[in-house]
Amino acid sequence: MEVERLYGEDLERLNGPLGAAAYLRSLVAVPKSVAETVAGIVAEVRSGGDAAVLDYTRRLDTAGAEPRGLLVSPDELDEAIRLLPLEVVAGLQVSIANVAQVAQAGVDQERVVDLPQGQRIVLREIPVRSAAVYVPGGRAPYPSTVVMGVVTARAAGVLDVAVCSPPSQDSEVNAAILGTCRLLGVERVYRMGGAQAIAALAYGTESVQRVDVIVGPGNLYVQEAKHQLSNVVGTDGFAGPSDLLVVLSEDASDREVSLAVLDMLAQAEHGAGSLVGAISPSQTILDAVEREVHKQTSERNQALEPAACVLLQTKNAREAIELANEFAPEHLQLIGTEAESLASSVQFAGCLFVGCPSATAFGDYVAGSNHILPTGGAARFASSLSARHFRRRMPEVRIGGGADKLAGAAIPVAEIEGFKMHAESMRARVREN
Repeated sequence: MEVERLYGEDLERLNGPLGAAAYLRSLVAVPKSVAETVAGIVAEVRSGGDAAVLDYTRRLDTAGAEPRGLLVSPDELDEAIRLLPLEVVAGLQVSIANVAQVAQAGVDQERVVDLPQGQRIVLREIPVRSAAVYVPGGRAPYPSTVVMGVVTARAAGVLDVAVCSPPSQDSEVNAAILGTCRLLGVERVYRMGGAQAIAALAYGTESVQRVDVIVGPGNLYVQEAKHQLSNVVGTDGFAGPSDLLVVLSEDASDREVSLAVLDMLAQAEHGAGSLVGAISPSQTILDAVEREVHKQTSERNQALEPAACVLLQTKNAREAIELANEFAPEHLQLIGTEAESLASSVQFAGCLFVGCPSATAFGDYVAGSNHILPTGGAARFASSLSARHFRRRMPEVRIGGGADKLAGAAIPVAEIEGFKMHAESMRARVREN
C-alpha cells in the first residue's frame, strides 16, 4: 500500500484544515458519469417491466445464461437458512438485536404544540407503507447490510420490507443473503440488481411491487439510478467509496498504533476507491504508523489498493479534529487520551468511534450503530441510516379560536404577494367567528 505523508508545512501550504480536507478528497478519482446509460435503463424498465429487468440481468449478471424469475420462492429462503453455519446465525442475531434497539431509540413520538394565538399543531410521525433494501452482490455477499436495512425499517414501523440483490452467473442470489432474509422474516426477495432493480422498485413491474423508500449501498449505476428517481421514491442518499480517518494523540501506545493500522487495512478491504488516513500532532506516532502499514501488509501478503493512504501531521490534537470536521469522513476514530477527550468537538462524521477498543469493524456488524453511512463528505449534512429515513412527519393543524389573530397577521402578507384568494379565504374565517 502506497503511503503519502503531509507535514505541518504542507498543511500551511494548503491553507490549513479546510484546504487539506479538499486535497484529501481530490485523491479519490471522480467517477465517470453514467447518467445517460442509467436514464436509458430506467426508461426501458418503466416501459418494459419484467422483460426489461430480465434482459439486463441476462446481459449484466448471468453472463448470457437465462436468468431465473425475479421473485425468490419461500422454499429457496428456507433452504438458504439451513445452509448458514450456526455461529453465523448467532452473530446475526446479536447484530439484529443491537441494531433494533438503537433504531427504535430514534423513533419520535407524536408531539402537540399549542401556540399563543390559540391554534394547535400536532406533529404526527407516520412510517412509509413499504421499503426495499438493496444488497450488493459483486465481490462478496453482505448479509450484514440486510440486517442494517431491514431491521431499521421495521423499527421505524414499516411492515412491508423487501430485499433485492443481483444474482451471480449461476442465476442465484448468495445463500448468506437469502438465509438472513429468512431469519428476518422477509417475504419478498428479488433476484435483480443494478439500475434496473432500482427502476423496478420505484415504478413497479409485473413481478415487482412498487415501494416508497429504497436504501442500501451499491455501485455507481445503482447510486445514479437512486439519484435520478429521487423524485419518484425516497432514498438514503448517494453511497460512494468508503473512507476512514484515525486521529491519534501523542500518548497513543505502540499497541494502539498497531490496532489503528489494522483498522485502516480493514477499511481498505472495501476496494480500490477507499481512502484511509491517520492524523496526529506527533511525527513519531506517524512514523510508527507508516512502519506498521508496511509491516502488516507484508506479513499478511495483502495487496490492498485504496485510492489513498495518507498520514497527516498537525500542530496539535485540536487541529486534527478541525481537519477531520472539514473532511467529514464516513468513519472517524479517536485514539489516545487527548484525542478521545475531544470527542464532543466532532461535528461532522458518519459515525464516530472513540477509544482503541472501538474498532470500526464492530460498527459494520454488531455494535448497534448502522453501517449504511454518508460518504464523500456528505456527513456535513447527512446522517447514518435510521428510522427517520422510513418515517415522515405530517403536521395536523387545528386553528380553532386562533383565526382572528392569525388572519390579522397573515392577510397583509398574502395581499403583498398577490394572492387575493388566500387573503379572502382567511378573512372569511374571521367573519365566521
